[in-house]
Formats: sequence, C-alpha cells, structure tokens
Amino acid sequence: MKLWDKGIDIDKKIEQFTVGNDRVLDMNIASYDIAASLAHAKMLAKINIIETAELEQLKEGLQLLQEQIDAGTFCIEAQFEDVHSKIEFELTKMYGDVGKKIHTARSRNDQVLVALQLYYKDNLKLINTKTELLFNTLLDLAATHKDELLPGYTHLQVAMPSSFGLWFSAYAELLIDDTYLLEAALKTVDQNPLGSAAGYGSSFPIDRTFTTKELGFSELKYNVVAAQMGRGKNERTIAAALGGLSNTLSRFAMDICLYMSQNFDFISFPDELTTGSSIMPHKKNPDVFELIRGKCNKIQSLQTEMILITNNLPSGYHRDFQLLKENMINAISEMKDILDVFNYAIQQVIVKTVDLNDEKYKYLFTVDNINTMVEEGMSFRDAYKKVGGEVINGTYKPDVTKKHTHEGSIHNLCLKEIHDKYPKT
Repeated sequence: MKLWDKGIDIDKKIEQFTVGNDRVLDMNIASYDIAASLAHAKMLAKINIIETAELEQLKEGLQLLQEQIDAGTFCIEAQFEDVHSKIEFELTKMYGDVGKKIHTARSRNDQVLVALQLYYKDNLKLINTKTELLFNTLLDLAATHKDELLPGYTHLQVAMPSSFGLWFSAYAELLIDDTYLLEAALKTVDQNPLGSAAGYGSSFPIDRTFTTKELGFSELKYNVVAAQMGRGKNERTIAAALGGLSNTLSRFAMDICLYMSQNFDFISFPDELTTGSSIMPHKKNPDVFELIRGKCNKIQSLQTEMILITNNLPSGYHRDFQLLKENMINAISEMKDILDVFNYAIQQVIVKTVDLNDEKYKYLFTVDNINTMVEEGMSFRDAYKKVGGEVINGTYKPDVTKKHTHEGSIHNLCLKEIHDKYPKT
C-alpha cells in the first residue's frame, strides 16, 4: 500500500529503488506518527470533519498500534511503502471507511515532517541530558584532581605547568558551548509543521493551533511553505549541533589517547576498559577512545552531507529529502551511545603523579622564574632576555621554591561559576 496509490502499478525495480530502507528507518518514528495521527484526528473531530464516535474508534486503533510498538510486535511489511501507509492500512482494516478518513487535510509530506520533528525533539533533549551528566562528571573529576600538576604543552612542546583540574574543567566548560548549539537546534525543530500538507496548506478549516498544543510544540510554523522548507534545514541545524559536540569529544578522546601513551604516561584506566594485541601481550590499548574519536569525526562530516543534499533545491518538496533520514537517525543514535560510554569510562580514569624532576620538564618553570624577577623589580623584557640567555647557554636552573606558589595561582578553577554557567533547561 502507498498513500499516493491511484491504482496504477509501478515498476518493481523503481519501487525498490525509491523506497530504499525506509521501512527499517521508519520504525524509529512509528510512535511519533501515531501521536501526530491522534492529534490530527482530535482536530478533525473538533472542526466536525469526523464524528465523535469515529474519533473514539481512531483513538482505540492508534492505541492498539502503539501497544504493538511497545511490545516489539509492530512491523512494516514489504507491501507497505512506509510507516504512514502501514498505520492507515491497519486503521482501515479495523474500522473500514473510518480508517480512510485519517488522512483528510494532511499530506505524507507534513506527516513525515511532524513525526521527524517530534523524534528530533525528544532525542535532542536526551542528548542534552546525557551531555549534562558528562559535564557534571568532569567537574567532579576537576575538583578531585585540582591539586595534581599536569605539564602544559603548546605545539606539542613542554610549555608551562597546568593541572588535571584545569584539564577536566576545560572540557566541561566547552560542553556548555555545545549545549548552546543543541538548544538552538531544539528551538528550530520545536515548531509545528502539521497542517502544511504538501507545502501549500489545506482548504479545510483546520485548527493548527490545536495540534500545536496537543503535540507539545512550543510554537507553530505559521507559513506552510516555510514549514515544508524546514525539511533539510532542520537536519542541517541538528548536524551542526552534533558536530560541535563531536568536536569537543573527539579532541578530549585524542588527549586521553595521547596521555595514556608511555611517552606521556599521565593517566591510565583499569585493564578491563582497555584491549590487547594478538601478538604483543604487554599492550593496553585505548580502543574505546579511539573509536569515540573516529565516530565523532564521522558525525562532524554529517553537516556537509546535509548541506550538499539540500543546498540548491528550490522551494517545495523533493524526494532528495528522503536521503537525509538514514544518516541523521544513525548519528543521533551514535551520539547517545558515545556520551554514555564516555561518561562511564572517564569516571574510572586513573590520574598518575607526574615526576616534574624528569629532565624533559627542565624548562617547565621558566615563566615562573621570569615572574619572580619581575616581582623583585626587574622589567619583564629584561627578565625574559636573562632567562632566555640562560636557556641558550645551558646555565638555566629552575627556581624550585616558586613551584608551589605557581600551583596555588593556577588552581583557581572557578568550578562553582562553571557549574552555574550551565544552561538550565
């Protein structure tokens, strides 16, 4: 069954190509199509397009289908093009002509839009929640390890002293920026497109404000053409938000892989969180974080894909939009898993004591020595040249008495301020 079926057979090869794997993907939005269909049926009863008794039948049928979804027995067989045709078929099988009325005053276009936007809304909220959990974990780790020194690097060269507290809280604060983008994406999709039909509205006296409230949208997408043009723009916006979050997590994962290597040896993890080699029995590989890095980099490419698919399309609906669904749904699912695993694993990090007497950290405190001279009255430029000359001549010796003073100054982490800065949703 196809919602657009006019009784003309379509070539099977063409049908297979155009349907693709929509049946599988649509299982992700089945519940949302039922919710939207229920809201639409209530609206049709409100404007007297269907009778109260017919509404009750549709409500009953939709509830039965939702129970099948919850039980895992609902499936979209090969005879159906998508979840929308499957649901209408089942309602028609249950109630005859009443089931056929469910499509009145809507198109498959706005059916897909509203189901996807409800799906996006729920999942963006869930991703936001999981991001906040990781944020809180990192602040806890920052507080726990705020007094443990970590060499800072620029250009991958030893630079200045830092701390594990600063490292953990840095990534926590970057997650706040990512949350701003997630909130922007959520606001974009939180506009009801139902009632835009095929993109040019309906001649029925539909009540779009009613369905907006019924479905829990914050706002109505007023212009029906704009609602249809939201297909693609929604995905580009979400992809940008997921890409920002992925960038933060990918960089963090890279730090972890680097810091676990023997050349740095700043951190470790319990053996059960690492993997080994088939021929080298000593290996403790950070596969989890390498996969996180790779998966996050893959998600960052999604925005480019969304742009290229939709970039030069004119207004109105185009079948190209179908191609947005698969990788967007996969990326959302992947991001939820990444956040869960990252939060689980990083809580078990083992922070090591770094031996700052190691020869490679000999110049870690040159800035401290310069600052000491400045505090004693020397100009910064002269102090810089003096210490620089000592480094070149091989006569530089770090002033170890100033190390702990420097520790005290860099550990003002403002953890409470960072926590209070996190958006309250």
